[in-house]
Amino acid sequence: MSERRPETPSEADGTTGLFVALGKMLKFLRERKGLTQTEFGELVGYGPDAISAMERGVRRLRPEVLLKAEELLDAGGLFKEVIPEVEEALTKARTRHPEWYRSYAGLEAEAVELHFYANNGVPGLLQTEDHAHVVFAKRRPFLDEVTIERRVADRLSRQQVFERRPAPIVSYVLEEVVLDRPTGGRRVHTDQLRRLLDVGHLQNVEIQVMPTEVEEHPNPGSAFNLLVPKGHGQVAYTEAQGYPRLITDPEEVRKIADRYGIMRAMALSPSETRKLIEQKLEEL
Repeated sequence: MSERRPETPSEADGTTGLFVALGKMLKFLRERKGLTQTEFGELVGYGPDAISAMERGVRRLRPEVLLKAEELLDAGGLFKEVIPEVEEALTKARTRHPEWYRSYAGLEAEAVELHFYANNGVPGLLQTEDHAHVVFAKRRPFLDEVTIERRVADRLSRQQVFERRPAPIVSYVLEEVVLDRPTGGRRVHTDQLRRLLDVGHLQNVEIQVMPTEVEEHPNPGSAFNLLVPKGHGQVAYTEAQGYPRLITDPEEVRKIADRYGIMRAMALSPSETRKLIEQKLEEL
């Protein structure tokens, strides 16, 4: 049976070589300047996971990042010169996936609204690179290292949704247990909680936690996503044991959206959620 893996955007549109080469140049110049990925990321507005992904060619280097890198790393005009080629590559950008995943992946990439309910693990768009690697490495049956790296790359590439302009409206309701499970150990878990704080500060993103102590819960079922594709009505997406389901029936979607609305009303507010995450970080 063939691997059911979505291609990364760069693989799909044939620009892999360009972004791999740019990533190597970025790493060389950053290290020559004596900056760590974290230090450089703070200067350009990205986390260390994102910088790592850019340097490996997994994540596209956008023109605005190249312009900042040009100045910060004394690139001598190198990055400025390639911006036309990068812009051309970005116009070709499209996401192609196998049939089993294609419908949702395409909708997610262009959705104007994205809403997530998670009751077991950190949603993919919020995961750090290390967290994602642990998730795939511990999955049963075991995956080989090449497959793990590919799946991590796929997951990171999807996170470019946060960089889209105009920005989509994004919300999350996470069960408190998602914050408590120390996936990957203390360091990985600490970085993951900080990632939640970072994403939660984005203007278009709201993250809320459903406390474990809540006695009545409107959704005893599984996790789900709700999204509003550009130019279309809201749809829902669920996945159980590797079997995806895209729900388009208006009445069924309405019921799921209704449950999500009730959960948002019952969950901690975004500011209360930030305080809870900060508290859990202090306790680690």
